[in-house]
Amino acid sequence: MEQDIERGAATVPQLHYYDMGPRVRAFSTTRRGGYSQGAWGEFNINRYCGDSEAAVSRNRAALCHLLGIGDGHLLMPHQTHQTRVAHISSRYLSCPTPLEGYDALTTDVSGVCIGVSTADCIPLLLYDEEHHAACAVHAGWRGTLGRIAQHAVEAMRQTYGSRPAGLRAQVGPGISLASFEVGDEVYDAFCHEGFDMHALSRRYPSADPTQPAKWHIDLPLCNRQQLLQAGLPSENIGASPACTYQHPDTFFSARRLGIRSGRIFTAIMLE
Repeated sequence: MEQDIERGAATVPQLHYYDMGPRVRAFSTTRRGGYSQGAWGEFNINRYCGDSEAAVSRNRAALCHLLGIGDGHLLMPHQTHQTRVAHISSRYLSCPTPLEGYDALTTDVSGVCIGVSTADCIPLLLYDEEHHAACAVHAGWRGTLGRIAQHAVEAMRQTYGSRPAGLRAQVGPGISLASFEVGDEVYDAFCHEGFDMHALSRRYPSADPTQPAKWHIDLPLCNRQQLLQAGLPSENIGASPACTYQHPDTFFSARRLGIRSGRIFTAIMLE
């Protein structure tokens, strides 16, 4: 479901596009083709990670120009690692309010680009061709623990009448099993919530030979399993092979670059 990077001039955002069906554009941004600098360079539209407002505004304008939409139709919530889902309707667009404390957005309005911001967390996109509706989901380990992927599928069922079996999904670039080391308390939290840790985790030797092996968790697989449990067919779920931690030259990784660095924008827009 993943296509090649779109190439262009230095100030044209370079995107990974996903094939999720007709009349829909789905993509993840890369670090290339924008105006930010340093740990935020080059392309970042997240206003909550320390980047300059001038650079963020120029990057947003460049992406809006590429998509052919106005700035008011480029939507990203201020995420808080919870499981709340916001519905973006035509009424919302006529009287917008801050999208504070949401980690997923849904819409059935054409010409509106909804997306989430990540830099190691897992972005998910959902598309319902039957009802022409979409959802963008931010699944960090806390959101994954709270089963936000399943919350998102249920939100689409309740809001649009979506059938899980008819949904298509894309798991975007995020941190891989090999790179996502966690403390025992995180591993124990997943165990407590009933996750199949035999399939989802593995101990890796510590970089310090004097320290015990560390638990690693497979967040992409965990979210894929949630989508399967929610009723999506396996063949309808695509997954990016990219690990953000292992490819910080192409994608932002907070674990490699620090929290004060740029973010990937993974988004979907109905046409």
